[in-house]
Amino acid sequence: MPHLQFEINQYITKEKKENLLEEIRTCFSEVMDTGTEHIAISIREYEKYNLTIGRANPEENICLMNLDIREGRTIEQRRELALRFMDIVNRNLNINNENQYITFTEHKGEDFHLIEKYLGSWERGEDPLA
Repeated sequence: MPHLQFEINQYITKEKKENLLEEIRTCFSEVMDTGTEHIAISIREYEKYNLTIGRANPEENICLMNLDIREGRTIEQRRELALRFMDIVNRNLNINNENQYITFTEHKGEDFHLIEKYLGSWERGEDPLA
């Protein structure tokens, strides 16, 4: 059950959130070869000067992403996901790629719990809720 967290220093409309959520969910499912119903996404909106990246102009928009995922994905999958997420954020929120930063945190499947069960280890093409 990935938890994909997006922190941005701007406020966005409901429509932009809906588009962002749909694209992120679909992208994660495609790249990580899994279903979509277990994907958790958080969007946290802050005022302009509450987020910073050293190389970014503080006047510009910033997006920090913390992606909690199950272990087992390859570096190639994680890199593809990072680049695709940056493109999605750039297109939907008008945030320059240089002003985005992604951190992956990997967990054992048993660290992710739903009411009906905890998840197992990741397997290609799985449906984690089955």
